[in-house]
This record gives sequence, structure tokens and C-alpha cells, in this order.
Amino acid sequence: MIRPVMLAICAALMLAGCGGGDSSLNPMRWFGGGPKGPKTLEPKGGYARDDTRPPVAQILSARWEPLVEGRLLVVTALAPTQGWWDAALLTETPQPEGRVRPGPDSVLRLRLVAAPPLSDSPEARRAARPGPDTLTAAMAISHSALRSIDSVVITGAANSITLRN
Repeated sequence: MIRPVMLAICAALMLAGCGGGDSSLNPMRWFGGGPKGPKTLEPKGGYARDDTRPPVAQILSARWEPLVEGRLLVVTALAPTQGWWDAALLTETPQPEGRVRPGPDSVLRLRLVAAPPLSDSPEARRAARPGPDTLTAAMAISHSALRSIDSVVITGAANSITLRN
């Protein structure tokens, strides 16, 4: 009596490891059980854009700087008034943190954004000067990401600059 029961248990345990995906041989799936994990790693609702910083008024220049593991994209810009801070380059299409992937046309589209000063501050009433009030933002891009990028378009509020890779 014990021998047939043990044989059935051993057979069930051996079949439990069979078939990774939709296998009907897996006893964990016989009664509707089994793992019910997410179908994708993308967050519900996609990659949301929570950044509310406005684009910088005018992009002055963009250049590549060499790095050991890729290149550094350095962009300088001029805001409309003094006091703008926390400049950053953001991808046009929301992507996971640290990922840089171009669009289907092999063009990486970036926006240069920054936080404006408080509206009642003295800096918000003074016009920005081209020398001391320029903003600089940089983004490191790895060699593997650069292979799929033909050009980079950086957009501000009033203009955009294109760099060929």
C-alpha cells in the first residue's frame, strides 16, 4: 500500500519540474494553480513622465566629450531670466531610469529642462546674461547605446540642435 502511494508522490514531484511555460504535464497547473506573475516589467500605465520642469529658452551649443565607456553629451543653454537651476537632459519618450534608446528612425530626441526661480524672487525679474548665467547639462551615453544612434536632437523652448553620431 505504501509503495504505490510513494510511487505516485515521486511521479508527481518529478512532473512538477516538467515544462516551464504552458505545459499540461505540470501538476501545479492541473487545477488552475501555478505562478501568476506579471506579463511585462513595464509599470502599470507605462513609464510616466512626472517631471514638470519647463524647457530652457535657448540652447546655445552641444558637443561630445570622450569617455572610457562611451561619450558625454554636454549641452549649454540660456534661460530667459536669472535663477534657473537643476538643468537636465530628458528623453522625449519616457524610458526606464538610465536607459537611452533612440526612436525607430535611429534619432535620440532629448529635451533640456530646468527649474525656474520663484516668481516673486529678484532673480526672476532680471534678464539672464550670456556668460555667467548659462546652464550646462550632460548625459553619459555608452558605446553599446551609441551603436544604434545616428543623431541626437536636443530641443529647448525656442530652438533645437542636432548632433551627428
